[in-house]
Amino acid sequence: MVDVGSKPLTERFAVARGSVYMKRETFNLIKSGKAAKGDVLNVAKLAGIMAAKRTSEIIPLCHPLNITSVDIDFHLDEKKSRIDIESRVKITGQTGVEMEVLTAVSAAALTIYDMCKAVDKGMVISDIMLIEKRGGKSGIFKR
Repeated sequence: MVDVGSKPLTERFAVARGSVYMKRETFNLIKSGKAAKGDVLNVAKLAGIMAAKRTSEIIPLCHPLNITSVDIDFHLDEKKSRIDIESRVKITGQTGVEMEVLTAVSAAALTIYDMCKAVDKGMVISDIMLIEKRGGKSGIFKR
């Protein structure tokens, strides 16, 4: 694990996105809130938030962080039967939150898959990527 003890506390922020592609019927079940396992998007949001907070337990050598904010939004693209996921994570700390924001998107996508796999095993999780990060010595990154 990298020693960050001598680094100053700075505000850090990151944004990540990903997508889940699915059959039209699956998309409509999620949109209508009629999936057998319940409200897919609310459960996926909670899963993403919980995953961001526990990233250090999932990814080896990640520092446990005192996250100040996690937010997850979904955009339903009816034309492509796709749900786009965006997460934003903030912290005032000594290391960045890129892994936390990517873990949040990944967990939200996996939760969508889990809650709908009974009707659509062919769903595709794709394009999980860091969109932006600010703070720390390396400064600003924007895709």
